[in-house]
Amino acid sequence: MSSTDSTGSTDPTNSAAFPGQFARSRRFSLGVPRHFTVSPDGSRVLFVRTVSGTDPVGRLWQYEDGAERLVADPALLVGAGTGPVPEEERLLRERARERSVGVVSYATDDAARLVAFALSGALWAVRTDGGVPFSVPAAGPVVDPRPSPDGRHIAYVSRRSFHVVDLTGADRQLARAEGPEISYGLAEYVAAESMHRLRGYWWAPDSRHVLVARVDTGPVERRYLGDPADPTKRPQAIPYPAAGTPNAEVTLQLLSLEGERVDVDWDRKAYEYLVDAGWDAHGPFLAVQSRDQRIVRTLSVHPATGATEVLHERTDPAWVELIDGTPARTASGALVLPEDDGDTRYLTVGGRRVTPEGLQLCAVLGVEGERVLFTASEDPLETHVWCHEPGHGSRRLSRGPGRYTGVGRGGTVVLAGVTPRGNEAGVLRGTESGTGTSTGTGRSTGTGSGWGSGSAGEAGSAGVVPYEPLVSLAEEPSVTPRPLHLTLGERQLHGALFLPSWHRAGAGKLPVLLDPYGGPAMQLVGRARGWFTCVSQWFAEQGFAVLVVDGRGTPNRGPAWEKAIHGDQLTPALEDQVDALRAAGERFGDLDLTRVAIRGWSFGGFLAAAAVLHHPDLFHAAVAGAPPTDQRLYDTHWKERFLGHPEEQPENYVRSSLIGHGHLLRRPLLLVHGLADDNVAAAHTLRFSAELLAAGKPHSVLPLPGATHLPAGDAVNEQLLHFQRDFLLDALKRRADEG
Repeated sequence: MSSTDSTGSTDPTNSAAFPGQFARSRRFSLGVPRHFTVSPDGSRVLFVRTVSGTDPVGRLWQYEDGAERLVADPALLVGAGTGPVPEEERLLRERARERSVGVVSYATDDAARLVAFALSGALWAVRTDGGVPFSVPAAGPVVDPRPSPDGRHIAYVSRRSFHVVDLTGADRQLARAEGPEISYGLAEYVAAESMHRLRGYWWAPDSRHVLVARVDTGPVERRYLGDPADPTKRPQAIPYPAAGTPNAEVTLQLLSLEGERVDVDWDRKAYEYLVDAGWDAHGPFLAVQSRDQRIVRTLSVHPATGATEVLHERTDPAWVELIDGTPARTASGALVLPEDDGDTRYLTVGGRRVTPEGLQLCAVLGVEGERVLFTASEDPLETHVWCHEPGHGSRRLSRGPGRYTGVGRGGTVVLAGVTPRGNEAGVLRGTESGTGTSTGTGRSTGTGSGWGSGSAGEAGSAGVVPYEPLVSLAEEPSVTPRPLHLTLGERQLHGALFLPSWHRAGAGKLPVLLDPYGGPAMQLVGRARGWFTCVSQWFAEQGFAVLVVDGRGTPNRGPAWEKAIHGDQLTPALEDQVDALRAAGERFGDLDLTRVAIRGWSFGGFLAAAAVLHHPDLFHAAVAGAPPTDQRLYDTHWKERFLGHPEEQPENYVRSSLIGHGHLLRRPLLLVHGLADDNVAAAHTLRFSAELLAAGKPHSVLPLPGATHLPAGDAVNEQLLHFQRDFLLDALKRRADEG
């Protein structure tokens, strides 16, 4: 076991103010620059940011020549308030976990001279050369507007139909929804929620054609989402494909501005999932996946006939992991794809590995010419932005510790990430080949405080690319996280221990609180000050020793680590929490293992409830927020990826569910669930609660009316922290009083 103090901070805390600040700042996301676009020559950067750490209204900005300029302010266009948005837009924001209003997304033409965005369903555009925003007449409420590459037209979706309008308001409906189950140009539920594909159409480079997805949700089971707090409100029918049930039928069409239509042809029976698509100088292309998720094919599309040809096939006996930004192609036509081999996820270009063993590919951020920008982890505690160019190898662009992403063009790269100081973003100039920190091997050995530190102190020094920080207006948390990074147990589990700032070693025993997520697609342990580290520290200030652990199934530690949960999402994940707890208890004498609680949300809530069910000897109280208690109720793509088809492998669902095990409960358990959650339905908690009641097992349930999977109300988010703290402290106090 090893440990390091990541900050050495002795800053005082104001923990009493934290819950309100956490809620008002929307988890410290407001005021942070995001959604970056770089102009072709690299001179200009567009981004979205609110004007303070508590202002929820996003505004569009442009950074050029070292200064930023406000490009579009919704308060000046539609007033201080924000009107209702189309239902399709609301669902898109829910899938993206969007916490702000106003300009929350935008798109540009190829030159980044014309920007299109929607405000309360109205279409707006602005030219970035100093013009003022102007409204563009549209046929109805607008969703996902995107300019053509030449900037002469804007495509959008309205009432599930696909439109193209020019800047004078001349509108053409290129595809009309034939019924209420049909939509054009939108991503279906599993694509947006489980594949991270939030869009449903792609412009051709000639600006005269568009590749458009058609979605038919007719075969999909309906769920009815009502508001128990308002019995006069009619329930809403939601198409939700639960594991083992039919998916939406997704097809593609090539549409021209002249009204021509060509169907794209592939074996949809064998490959029913449309993973991604695009249209570059070599023509349209797409990635499709089999229902069992063990095969992903990259297909080229003939633009005149719609016929497809297989360019590449990836297979895996468990599942093929989908990597954001792939497939892609370079200017020469070389395919940019991931490749899993052994315990490394490589980046390949033209069929050749261009990253070394042990460097785990996370995402492809973009391709320009033959240059590929991507994120990867050589240490699971950090994620960095890298660049590959033929003849120059792969080199790391971000240097300071943290988790970074980025976007690049014209020799300029915007780096954005979460560092030990919080959210930061900056502009790197002149990142062409020959500059930066290339080692020739694809690895970088320096870790200093350079790019991403919020300081341009190294700019102009030998071999260092100039760095220009972008201003963040985010709130500074009133608690300062003090994580002690640990490696725990025989599997070398990565963990972080948060102790009260006022605690002194040997001064007394502390009750322990495990605070995991512990599931796929998310890491909580890292050298970065994310909102979750602040929450963990706040709980520590309430008197807990808080332990956070990323176990098997979490990302960026290699394919074998990710896929150790195949067929059983519960046992390995829970074993790792148990092993980490025991190892930490052996290492730190101030941890009182006779008073241990656990809390979590979503998969973390599932783990919390499972802990008190299956290990009541170790875990003495739990708070489970939005827990998926019955894996059969979860969606097809996400759940069948890990557990297979429930009719073919029902035992996987039994061993990975809480339902059926309620009779084991012996410890205090609080279940929390948003009643408007369309991702993990409230039925998960309600059915489990009914089972507990039938078994005579006392427990508590906190329903959140109107709350989705990510509760949005400031008052709710503030009080939830207090409620959880009080429940856990009371439960552990009763245990201590009872001896």
